[in-house]
Amino acid sequence: MWSISDVKKKGKEAFKKNYWRCVLAALILTLLTAGSSLSGSSGSTGSMKDAAAQIGSEELEAFVALFATFFFVYVIVWSLLRVFLLNILEVGCHTFLKNNINEPATLEDFKAGFADYKKTMLTMLLRDIFLALWFCLLVIPGIIKSYSYMMVPYIMTDEPGLKPKEAIKRSCEMMKGHKWRTFLLDLSFIGWIILSMLTCNVVGVLYTEPYRRSARAALYHELKRTEA
Repeated sequence: MWSISDVKKKGKEAFKKNYWRCVLAALILTLLTAGSSLSGSSGSTGSMKDAAAQIGSEELEAFVALFATFFFVYVIVWSLLRVFLLNILEVGCHTFLKNNINEPATLEDFKAGFADYKKTMLTMLLRDIFLALWFCLLVIPGIIKSYSYMMVPYIMTDEPGLKPKEAIKRSCEMMKGHKWRTFLLDLSFIGWIILSMLTCNVVGVLYTEPYRRSARAALYHELKRTEA
């Protein structure tokens, strides 16, 4: 069984030997995650209530209609962008981090997701759909499944012969019996995450996220090694 300390050590060593490129990969992945979170946010409820108290019913209806239209267009545009471009970049970033564990990876790895664009797009879309359906049930099942599907971006470029559903199934098989320990691996970064928040995410961008994501890439290698 792999140990959290060994995985973190390998991730840190890989991150430090290719520092700025790992920072770039982690920053792109962080922005992709942040964009997904924004698309489902509803933080403007309070301001809408304040506006409603100051305008008439007709103006309110027009305002709500305009806001709903803007939000709908935003979600559609973001979803299309995610399906046709951002998911492809996600695969490239994970491929870079995966390859960087054994030897310093190059910027060329960022384009890995475009090598078989159609299959990459379909696999990642299928992963997102499955994950969304699980989150529709409850938050906890969604979180558990997010760990089950964690290895999909690595597997796609490591085993290109797999079909979309096969890549997702392969990830579930790799993570079977390892989800809880992987959660503890993520939890072990809580101190760095708090420090990142206290520094307006400066530490997060320059250290915490590259380190954490490199550790996940190292975990992928460990899981493959234990299967052999």
